[in-house]
Amino acid sequence: MFSHAITRVPGPDYPQGLTTSTLSAPDMALTLAQHAAYVDCLESLGVEVTVLPPAPGFPDACFVEDTAVVVREVAVITRPGAPSRAGETATMEAPLAALRPLARIEAPGSLDGGDILQVGKRFFIGVSDRTNAEGARQLAAILAAHGYESSVIEVAAGLHLKSSLNFVGNNTMLVTADFAGHPAIADFDQIVCPAGEEYAANTLLMNGTLIMPAGYARTRSLLEPLGLPIVELDTSEYRKMDGGLTCLSLRLEARLP
Repeated sequence: MFSHAITRVPGPDYPQGLTTSTLSAPDMALTLAQHAAYVDCLESLGVEVTVLPPAPGFPDACFVEDTAVVVREVAVITRPGAPSRAGETATMEAPLAALRPLARIEAPGSLDGGDILQVGKRFFIGVSDRTNAEGARQLAAILAAHGYESSVIEVAAGLHLKSSLNFVGNNTMLVTADFAGHPAIADFDQIVCPAGEEYAANTLLMNGTLIMPAGYARTRSLLEPLGLPIVELDTSEYRKMDGGLTCLSLRLEARLP
């Protein structure tokens, strides 16, 4: 169970962030309203949420998940693969140091938290345009010291691993067609997002509830047999910047006694 989450309010320069989308520019009033609804949703699920202020000069900084990988024992400060995001990690060190001992990914490694999926004591590390093999190696070594095992997956489609692959409970992965049948997840049941609904693969399992982007009825119908509560949130202004539900927070389990 997650006890705490860290989020960051999007700054006024958010529309100048990185994106491959051809959609219109984000509407800032709607962006902020959607962020507030996200925080309210996490709090409704029993999570204490720390909401950090905007980070001037870092338009992508609301995507806090990319800055760290957090387990019960340690918070690993990442080294984002996009040069414009390099300074974001410095803004996260103090909030995380209050909650966990810190470790760091060092050059020449690069690593974005959006490429990291945890399922219990197992980690799936995506090697992508933002996370390189050296970053994956360093993270796996840090995690192994605390009893976690890791598998590396090449990300051939989508910005991050979790753009296309997420754990949705009941030994089940929600995947896009690109990852269906991947050998790294052969021991999981798989739900494949229907064509045209690939964005819905970025669904977040939070304390027994599935939080999914609004507007993907076919994917929802495939998730409903899992028997978990489902909450839909509008993420239209985050999709415009290649963002989604998982990347808007860092989720922390309670520390071990």
